[in-house]
Amino acid sequence: MRRLAQAPNIAIAALWVEALRQAGIEASVQRYFLGAAAGELPPDQCLPEIWVSDDRQELAARSLLHDLSHVPQRRWTCLCGELVEGGFEQCWSCGRLMP
Repeated sequence: MRRLAQAPNIAIAALWVEALRQAGIEASVQRYFLGAAAGELPPDQCLPEIWVSDDRQELAARSLLHDLSHVPQRRWTCLCGELVEGGFEQCWSCGRLMP
């Protein structure tokens, strides 16, 4: 088993592990419940960790995790002139859909 990364929270850890599993990489979350010990232990020691079961899949898993954590953000200008950033497909100002 190899440790791939620490996740910022348990929700992100679960999403990453599920994405790895869907790609055929057997992975698990370690330190799942250690967040409750934050304050008694250093915070960086309480973050959930992503582990891959098969060492031969480490490179593919690291590549997938990199892609998941570096998703390009879209940016578009609505007809009303508002700049819309992120994954939004609808203008927050006027409600128009992304062209």
